[in-house]
Amino acid sequence: MPSTKKIMYFLSSAILQVAAVGILGYGMSTDWVQSKMACGPLGNEIFNGSATIKMGLFNGSEKKEGCPRFDTNNVVPVFAKLEQIGGAAVALQGLVVGLLSLSLLGSAGSILITLYNTVSNPYETYMGPIGLFACSGMSAISAFLALVLYLINVLVVRIGMEIAELKNDSNLKDEEVQLLVGFYLLLPYIAADILTTVLVYLYSHEAYTQRREQEKPPRMLQKTS
Repeated sequence: MPSTKKIMYFLSSAILQVAAVGILGYGMSTDWVQSKMACGPLGNEIFNGSATIKMGLFNGSEKKEGCPRFDTNNVVPVFAKLEQIGGAAVALQGLVVGLLSLSLLGSAGSILITLYNTVSNPYETYMGPIGLFACSGMSAISAFLALVLYLINVLVVRIGMEIAELKNDSNLKDEEVQLLVGFYLLLPYIAADILTTVLVYLYSHEAYTQRREQEKPPRMLQKTS
């Protein structure tokens, strides 16, 4: 049976990972970016309207005001639109979703390992700290790569502008990009993965130090003359 100290360390790590999964799950379901542009009729240099694209990983919305003449609100199926654009846009979006799915898988592994360690002592096996380090590390790295790739898709490929231009019914310029809550939730998710690793490392280091102390031979008493 694990010690009380071990149970506290690993149970705290499990709670952190459950919270991290909730954070990432909510983040993947909400909006990630808003792209706003000045808008005007085709063949005219007067930009007196605006177009706003708000996107999550899978769905979004498009709102046009005076662009080109009437106000409109449309649902945007993100992957369907990006497939029309093709090239790097849809590939990067697919990679982002794939990496975040890998992060969730890693978090599930971390939860399983931490809970198992609260009732057992598989210390030197893959179900011990080594397995936890691997799962949490994979989750954090995958989430960080997803963050970087999404920034590239938004700021370099400019998927907001690309989606707004698909209809080809107006001129667009001066795109302003604002990252939203879904994107920023990756940061506390990564932090939770790192903190989970730190907690288990601290326990492992302390347990290792105690074992080394116990394995030391007793000191020989010096004979006094």
